[in-house]
Amino acid sequence: MSLTTRSSLPSGGSRRPSFHTRSKGRSSSIVSARAAGKSGPVKKVVLAYSGGLDTSIILKWLQDEYNCEVVTFTADLGQGEEVEPARAKAEAMGCKEIFVDDLREEFVRDYVFPMFRGNALYEGTYLLGTSIARPLISKRQIEIANMVGADAVSHGATGKGNDQIRFELGYYALKPDIKVIAPWREWDLHSRSSMVAYADKAGIPVPEAKRGDASAYSRDANLLHISHEGNQLEDPWWEPEEDMWTRTVSWYDAPDEPTELVITFDKGDPVAINGEDMKPHEILTKLNEVGGANGVGRLDIVESRYVGMKSRGAYETPGGTVLFHARRALESICLDRGEMHMKDEMSAQYSELIYNGFWFSPDREMMQAAIDKCSESVKGDVRLKLYKGNVIITGRRSPNSLFDEKLSTFEDDEGLYDQSDAGGFIKLNALRLRTLNRVRGGH
Repeated sequence: MSLTTRSSLPSGGSRRPSFHTRSKGRSSSIVSARAAGKSGPVKKVVLAYSGGLDTSIILKWLQDEYNCEVVTFTADLGQGEEVEPARAKAEAMGCKEIFVDDLREEFVRDYVFPMFRGNALYEGTYLLGTSIARPLISKRQIEIANMVGADAVSHGATGKGNDQIRFELGYYALKPDIKVIAPWREWDLHSRSSMVAYADKAGIPVPEAKRGDASAYSRDANLLHISHEGNQLEDPWWEPEEDMWTRTVSWYDAPDEPTELVITFDKGDPVAINGEDMKPHEILTKLNEVGGANGVGRLDIVESRYVGMKSRGAYETPGGTVLFHARRALESICLDRGEMHMKDEMSAQYSELIYNGFWFSPDREMMQAAIDKCSESVKGDVRLKLYKGNVIITGRRSPNSLFDEKLSTFEDDEGLYDQSDAGGFIKLNALRLRTLNRVRGGH
């Protein structure tokens, strides 16, 4: 269930200051043209608003440059910090309509768990923690835009990254005629110092870490993961310092005794830990706690962005890493070989669709239908140990298990399998190889 709260300023509430930051020589006609957009003036825009410095600057910039009403939307996706302060910041900047939504349960139930059923790994490593949050934010923004009669939406993604694509593909898939404002692609605030100067003149508080040469990491967090980019990580040879990591302890500092868990699955989704039934977001929260405490889920990679450049990122996904390995272990006894191998073949394409922002595409939905059908038989328990960054599977059981002890045994199988049959099977498979050798000669 999503909890939505909405605030309104009284009619006599404070309005935004009239400060404008524009390049010398910019005419008012250019500003008017921008405010008019490509298909008429922008009257009301819904901004994905975190309450941080960047989106606060964007809020003010939208008011200045587009002379429009700004509605803020702040999503609680389990990022681990209070979202309510964003309300006060938006009110102080003159916003009359403010949405603060608790989307944790919907996020895990309808986005994270379906994605995990597909064993999604982008480029074989990344568990897509940032990617999977964007379609839900886009969907909720469009819902709010429809609710308040907004004619535009806006986001804080840069023009170099993947998130601009993910947000906007979601917007257009759900509301094809929506206007999209992407400030990073329009404004002339192209450095941290220029943004800080803008904030100072507009009366927006600037944390000390954002001033001068003190360059903080760029981070994105939700209940599935936290990412770290920028700063010294832009040198792919640089080893991250321990104080960069926030959700996982060092492998060296992790407990010397393993933590044992039993995770119960039904239709491919986890439903209980150590026999205790939990809601989806509660399960992920619990696994984040125990996984992080055992140093599980750290990842340092260089990935291929959809826009064409390479990017280095450090990720912490403790609960997701545990779930990934646990589900694979249960699938090994619940899925037929053909099911497993076809699913593995789809996984790379499925992961790429999500990474590139095509969650609402028909091809992703087609794959999801096959993945969900395949997951219907994935039911049972997985026992595992967490130890110094490792997820160690120690057992799996299922009422749908295809593992037949009588067939697999090295002892007497009571005539269930005639080993002499294997000779003909091998010769049939070797027929083309023998024919090639006769015609083309040996290697």
